[in-house]
Amino acid sequence: MAARTKNKLNQLEHLLPEGLVTDAAWLGKHGYSSSLRSQYVSAGWLEQPTRQVFRRTRGSLNWQQVVISLQTLLAKNLVVGGRTALELQGYSHYLAHETKEVHLYGPKRPPAWVDKLALEVQFRYHNSERLFGKSADPASSKPESASTSQTSSESLPTNLVTQAWGQWAWKLTLSSPERAVLELLDELPNRESFHQVDKLIEGLANLSPRRLEKLLLDCRSVKVKRLFFFFAGRHQHAWLRRLNKEAIDLGKGKRLLVRGGALNTVFQITVPKDLDAG
Repeated sequence: MAARTKNKLNQLEHLLPEGLVTDAAWLGKHGYSSSLRSQYVSAGWLEQPTRQVFRRTRGSLNWQQVVISLQTLLAKNLVVGGRTALELQGYSHYLAHETKEVHLYGPKRPPAWVDKLALEVQFRYHNSERLFGKSADPASSKPESASTSQTSSESLPTNLVTQAWGQWAWKLTLSSPERAVLELLDELPNRESFHQVDKLIEGLANLSPRRLEKLLLDCRSVKVKRLFFFFAGRHQHAWLRRLNKEAIDLGKGKRLLVRGGALNTVFQITVPKDLDAG
């Protein structure tokens, strides 16, 4: 019995890296019954950040560990996107305020227990298919063990990137800057600032026109596409000239985005009066 327990613990060390989290269903799938899980918690080999969630203790729990666990151990098609992806890729000086939310994009919501974890940030979920259709989903094949989860960027769609995080350089999957800026535009006007977005796009001189054009063709939001071309036109980056704007459907009719704003007659959207309406 003691030998079996030791073997199960050794196996758990391989399956569940220190610091990452998983749920009861995942542990049950790998042969750890409810009674065995309770035994491990009582012995201090596992801790429970919230009900039906387990981890091998390694310092305090942070949001990166949770997202890496979702993307690898639990094989959830979720990526870090929008404002959070831009901040992680070095654009936080254009989006100047404290990070209190982590934006997650995917076809399905993360498990309900994610919102019950004691973290310093809150997760905000967005349905990626609403904005981009199925083309935005990350690669469906995910490894089950984070110890072998160094997901190659070559296996991801071109609108996603990976970023090494933590002592073991776990791969955190993010929206590329091209995709993240469109996700950010989707938050206008209610949850983001026109002026911060304007400063952000002013600094995006090195975007890939190939990635941008593919994303704009896939994008289902007329508002996002019009806003993108409005802001891009203000700053006239070299990549703008390489986009086939005629191939991108910008819809018809006016879009009221700012009450009391100025109408941009080119893209038929209202914007703050102190931005050049054209």
